[in-house]
Amino acid sequence: MNGSKDDLESMWESGVFDAHCHPTDIMASVRDIAKMKARVLTVMATRSQDQDMVENAARMYPVDSPQDIAEGTSKYVIPAFGWHPWFSHQMHNVESDASPSAIEHYKSVLVPAPDDMDFLQSLPAPRSLRQFLEQTESRLKAFPFALVGEVGLDRSFRLPQGPSAMTGDTSSKTGGSEEEYTPGSREGRPLTPYRVSIEHQKAILRAQLDLAAKLGRPVSVHSVQAHGVVFDLMQSMWKGHERPSKRERKRNSSAPHAHAAGDGDNDAEKSKRPLPFPPRICMHSYSGPAEALKQFLSPTVPADIYFSFSAAINFSNPSSDKATNVIKAVPDDRILIESDLHCAGETMDSLLREIVLKICEIRGWSLEDGTKQLKANWIRFVFG
Repeated sequence: MNGSKDDLESMWESGVFDAHCHPTDIMASVRDIAKMKARVLTVMATRSQDQDMVENAARMYPVDSPQDIAEGTSKYVIPAFGWHPWFSHQMHNVESDASPSAIEHYKSVLVPAPDDMDFLQSLPAPRSLRQFLEQTESRLKAFPFALVGEVGLDRSFRLPQGPSAMTGDTSSKTGGSEEEYTPGSREGRPLTPYRVSIEHQKAILRAQLDLAAKLGRPVSVHSVQAHGVVFDLMQSMWKGHERPSKRERKRNSSAPHAHAAGDGDNDAEKSKRPLPFPPRICMHSYSGPAEALKQFLSPTVPADIYFSFSAAINFSNPSSDKATNVIKAVPDDRILIESDLHCAGETMDSLLREIVLKICEIRGWSLEDGTKQLKANWIRFVFG
């Protein structure tokens, strides 16, 4: 599907909503958001260097109400605050205020344990997970529509070689743009054999999911070669809160005296308590097989699980049959689109247009109907 010029103009006028992007990786590009055709960017924080920048971007393009986004024509940024699994080794989970030795910390969370002292000494001093969560909670409260993200698990990621971009040294960065990158990204550096242990990643992820649950915020989840582990972690959070199966609902509705006296009061009291899991979760640039969707979309899962797709990730290979099959299998109301790009502007708009057209083609939607559906999905994911 290519879309006529009129159809494409109508698409932009209706509203295109990027569910996951990183324009603060080149902060100078944030000013270009005002000139973009996309209406809303959901901008992810990932590490220490970009939390303030995401906050600043959100203040430049503020959202006052969901109605603004649904009906307005301005440009908006919805911020997401979180710590990406690629940088999870930089966080320690020690409860005391005293920070652990950096060398011992990294030897305990990296696999295999490094013995290269030059590499170890190039890594930044680990920061406190507890303190980060306190700061993130303050940010989330300051932005009532903010998400938690980008968080997740990644089995394939390997740390880059030093001098580490994670220390803020960008003197030898490679590729990408003439603009200055925000410090902390990989920036094309050669990779080491070291990975972050999955157990440490899980601890960092679980703490952030708990925060999202506490504040009732949606979450954007990164998952690479870890979809089963991510699901198991989520499942452990909502255990005991599953929705009844169709058979159980039918049995309960037909049972005599199904609602004993006083049950209504108990239900009302329970509804005031925050649930122990995030209400809505997006598996961003979902790369798992179609068969794995069944566990996420089971009728008993009490959280609403969405799946976003990007041209850059899901359709980067000549053969994209897996992504096509997944998009065919996801329910109409659980599909989101994203650019996952590090730089705002025309290229981001181009990638968004490409993925909207691709999804409409795969689903057999007209461009008008597909744009409206994707818009409604994003609004429901972010605002509930």
